[in-house]
Amino acid sequence: MIERAALDRGLVVASHGRHVMVETPEGRRLICHPRGKKSQAVVGDHVLWQGTHDEGTIEKVEERRNLFYRQDEIRTKSFAANLDLVLILIAADPEFSEVQLTRALIAAEAEGIAPLIALNKSDLVEPFERAWARLLPYQRMNYGVMPLCLRLSGDVDHEHLLRHLRGKRTLVLGPSGAGKSTLINLLVPGASAQTGEISRALNSGKHTTTSTTWYWVDAQRTTALIDSPGFQEFGLHHIEPARLASLMPDLRPHLGHCRFYNCTHLHEPGCAVLAAVGSGGDGAVHPNRHRIYGQLFAELSQPPRW
Repeated sequence: MIERAALDRGLVVASHGRHVMVETPEGRRLICHPRGKKSQAVVGDHVLWQGTHDEGTIEKVEERRNLFYRQDEIRTKSFAANLDLVLILIAADPEFSEVQLTRALIAAEAEGIAPLIALNKSDLVEPFERAWARLLPYQRMNYGVMPLCLRLSGDVDHEHLLRHLRGKRTLVLGPSGAGKSTLINLLVPGASAQTGEISRALNSGKHTTTSTTWYWVDAQRTTALIDSPGFQEFGLHHIEPARLASLMPDLRPHLGHCRFYNCTHLHEPGCAVLAAVGSGGDGAVHPNRHRIYGQLFAELSQPPRW
């Protein structure tokens, strides 16, 4: 039995397979391995570890505030733990998927993590206007929605974004072409070199990208960006179908006002959600949002295939 006093505390800043990179409070980084066959630690976890030569063994993962993850029919993919913000970066071009955006927002809502939607490429006037119009329902739901132009990387956009990120641990999500790499490199000079160093360390010289990587934006290590792939296929199978409407802010106010207590909000008479769809008044539900709800409800109601 290892004495607690013999263990050091650290922060998981990168992961690949069963190996993780842990950063000490002094800023030193070392590779750590899990105790046992399966690694439970994810980026953002606070862990207790014990040194073994120039590496370490994780003895305990401390309790998390939250865990942002997705789950399909086969496996669970954990992005990061102990987050303050999820920055969903989309672009005016290529056209973003509203279904994927909704999935990410629901996953954040389920864990009580604040989301921020950033729409990049504001310099593309007509595509940006169309994309911005599609986001108006989300602004009415009180989601934070901000314009960006990372291509020009102006100081105004840069500072405006940093005001939202300062002092927070932010997971950056975004589809291919939205500008995620540009954003990381803009806010974290040398990020590409840092990623290469981490990949080589965790993969014993192989140039394989780590699944999730933590970057400090400031020298004081108070503001962090966490880069993670996996936006294209965002399963929500960890969420019960009956809970889905409560995680959508435009549907939520109408819950509890339906004729039937077990209303699915899809076809039942006396459904308060259906009455609000396309109503045009305060508390209206946009038809496209209800269509997405129906699509997700059907997906989550499917029995397992195995």
